[in-house]
Amino acid sequence: MAENLVWRLVCRYKVFFVVGFIIFGIQIFLAYKSLSLSNSASYEDATYLGQSSLTDIKAKSATGADSTGDDEDSNNPSLLGNKRQQSASSSFSSNNVDLNGDTLATATLISPQQLGFVPPCDIISKDAISALQRAKTKDCRQHIAGIACAIQSRKFYPKTLPSYCPSNHTANNLLGCFRDEKKFRLLSGYFVNFKTSNTVEKCIQLCLQSGYPYAGVQYSTECFCGYDAPPEASKLPDSTCNMKCSGDQQAICGGYFAMNIYETGIAKFTAQIAESGVKRNATDEDNIRIAFLLTLNGRALRQVHRLLKSLYHTRHVYYIHIDERQDYLYRNLLELEKKFTNIRLARKRFSTIWGGASLLTMLMQCMHDLLNSSYQWDFVINLSESDFPVKKLEKLEEFLWANRNRNFVKGHGRETQRFIQKQGLDKTFVECDTHMWRIGDRKLPTGIQIDGGSDWIGLSRPFVEYVIQNKDSDELLKGLMIIFRHTLLPAESFFHTVLRNSKFCGTYVDNNLHVTNWKRKLGCKCQYKHVVDWCGCSPNDFKPEDWTRLQNTESKMLFFARKFEPIINQAIILKLEEWLYGPYPTDALNLHSYWQSFYNIEDKPTKQDDLTLTIAESLVRRLSRQWNTKQGVILELNHYMHSDQYKGYLLRFKTTDAVKNKTYELESRIRPVQYAKFAKNSKFAKRLKNFEISSDYDQKEQVSRNYHKFLGPYTDLVLTFTFVGSASHSPKDTSHSYNLTLLWIDPMGRLQDFNELHIEDSQTDNINYSKAILKQPLCPGIWTVKLIGRSAIYAQTKFLVTPLAFYNHQPIQTERARLINAGDGLTLSEDFSLPEEWIQYLPGHEESLQLKNLALRNALRTGEQLNEWVDDLTGKFHHFRETCAVNEDATKLSTASLEMLPLCRDTSWSTLAPDPKSDVYKLANIKR
Repeated sequence: MAENLVWRLVCRYKVFFVVGFIIFGIQIFLAYKSLSLSNSASYEDATYLGQSSLTDIKAKSATGADSTGDDEDSNNPSLLGNKRQQSASSSFSSNNVDLNGDTLATATLISPQQLGFVPPCDIISKDAISALQRAKTKDCRQHIAGIACAIQSRKFYPKTLPSYCPSNHTANNLLGCFRDEKKFRLLSGYFVNFKTSNTVEKCIQLCLQSGYPYAGVQYSTECFCGYDAPPEASKLPDSTCNMKCSGDQQAICGGYFAMNIYETGIAKFTAQIAESGVKRNATDEDNIRIAFLLTLNGRALRQVHRLLKSLYHTRHVYYIHIDERQDYLYRNLLELEKKFTNIRLARKRFSTIWGGASLLTMLMQCMHDLLNSSYQWDFVINLSESDFPVKKLEKLEEFLWANRNRNFVKGHGRETQRFIQKQGLDKTFVECDTHMWRIGDRKLPTGIQIDGGSDWIGLSRPFVEYVIQNKDSDELLKGLMIIFRHTLLPAESFFHTVLRNSKFCGTYVDNNLHVTNWKRKLGCKCQYKHVVDWCGCSPNDFKPEDWTRLQNTESKMLFFARKFEPIINQAIILKLEEWLYGPYPTDALNLHSYWQSFYNIEDKPTKQDDLTLTIAESLVRRLSRQWNTKQGVILELNHYMHSDQYKGYLLRFKTTDAVKNKTYELESRIRPVQYAKFAKNSKFAKRLKNFEISSDYDQKEQVSRNYHKFLGPYTDLVLTFTFVGSASHSPKDTSHSYNLTLLWIDPMGRLQDFNELHIEDSQTDNINYSKAILKQPLCPGIWTVKLIGRSAIYAQTKFLVTPLAFYNHQPIQTERARLINAGDGLTLSEDFSLPEEWIQYLPGHEESLQLKNLALRNALRTGEQLNEWVDDLTGKFHHFRETCAVNEDATKLSTASLEMLPLCRDTSWSTLAPDPKSDVYKLANIKR
């Protein structure tokens, strides 16, 4: 009876049964397919819950390899639609590379003929092939190929490394099967879903790498990490965990809300809390001794002197490494060794780049030198010329005395796997040709925790001795050295990772003694992509508006701040100094002045010197004619700032009296000028300020670093201006937007480029910029840039592109002059359709013809004729302001009509004027 009833029900509802069976079958098929998706050996197939989604992580990682902060949009919000900038991204053969170096198109194989040698293997990595196509020298290509082939052999990187940090946990120890709950996870530190590749070993190593003592696998595909052991009350029978691992059908990976939990082998890491407020006994002679390791680059000599002055004490040592290319800084700081026995310069110097492996090599060499020196020291603290103390030296001494043998580093403060991706630690980089080339992915070794953050550190002598003396014998150190020699930003992770995995793990203090001025919207502009295949961030300079941040360090265990650049803002440094040490004497001179060299006759020649020499020689010729002396010799060029305003550049030179045949040394101040005009009857034009052309625009600091406006045929031109707020504009007013066009017109009257700009009323009081994409060499002479709207010119400026009178530091020859000083034709194609409304803003046919003929005649000039042309141009755009005599003899030249020249040391503007802020020699009671 029951069977008949069932049969009748089946017959009556057979359609529903069939449909349900089909749906069930489809679900089973889809479930099977989802488990069968291919998966790479990396974690790229993971779904991150409780953190950020993988999509978000990948998108955000494109903004940089900074050590601590959030990701920011790298686009300039002020200027949109710069037509040719959008299409001018670099391409290399068949590869296009994005900001992080990702190959966007399939790389084509590169032949031995293109390489210049036969590589040791058939290179298959797209990134390595792209790097080989872009590398400029054969040595660099050979280096890249050698590393790429060694990695392909799978014998280059260590697969596992030991950890010496003490632990009472047993690696891979199964604790059992435990009941999990959706709302209260047993292991809540980190979660990842490996859909097709989950294994017990993979999950354990992921958790260990991230610093978790416990790893759990669940529901076949899920991996959990946590700090705390599961409660015994949650223990289940082992048979409850009965689902096979998605990546290993021979192993069990938990069950439905049932988790197999393992020990990873490491203990829960807790950074040490530094002692503070401990006072030394007055009779205690066991003073702390610090090795200040100054790693310097650039030409900010006076700021280095100022930093040394603030840190100096006879019991400490000051070891200075100066980049191999910075001869000016090296020559001048070498003088300090004659006066101070505890100031020494490194003789083995390196050429370092941002993010380069050479930075770690340099630090290791300097620490090696310090250990082998006769100096006694307890801590080494690395600083740059951009650092400055925020507490007196005795406060730092007290703090380190209370924390002897501890090590001060700053961790990344984020989830470790995200940090690894953001830093590019899972990629191989090779440094050569002053570039960090990304050549492929890599798998970090198992068995160790990965850590990192800031490359500014304070390390104890025992730890430094361990690292330096054992780096070639200790298995952990040897393996990490291989890894970090091919890592981007290695100094930001190497010492952290050694600390976490060595016997010194208990000395780790999460504090690098610094406060750093991070402003992500300004600092994350991918400004280093010309030297690294990655997108990096950098902190901003402190300015007066940041003063509160510096004041807030008073009650914290922070002793230094960065970054400071006196050429950007000196007022904040002066305020900080007087906050710490009290005000300068009321009669102190030139407290608001700053000088910084940008050329010296003793420097090794560079490519930029051809333009500098051309302009400087012209200035000396003009000055010699003014003083009726013989042609002089350039000695040095310096920028001069007063109250953080650029007051011109200073030219020091020697010249010979035409009558007495006596040589004098003079210094002159010159102001670069450009001729900007604004529409008089336009409200919009009245809000435009500082409409000028320059180069070397720093998006982070929103300033052009070409203060002196030396522009030549090979200069990348940038327009900058400020759109200031309107006094009548209020938040209630309707916001206006302006669609504008920049026209770049060369000395022949030709339109060479245009940029389309869109400006909103809300985008006020920020520096706006637009870069021209022009064919080089540029046509020398007087250029014009016009900012136009639909029917009017809002602003325009005239600026000088100086013809070159030197090539490779020698007077230019005729053929070379014709190639360079004639320009290189049109940037815009000849068939470019010029909009009708633009024609009114360009020279007419007759005028254009005259300008063209004049420019072509000028391009043929060499020798004296070329000098005359250059002198005429510099006379219009580089104006003399004042001159002083270096020595007493030069105050009165032989020409009777001349007035007495002031002594340079008695002026307020000369490089020889008193500068008590940077008088480091006063420490030794020595007069310069």
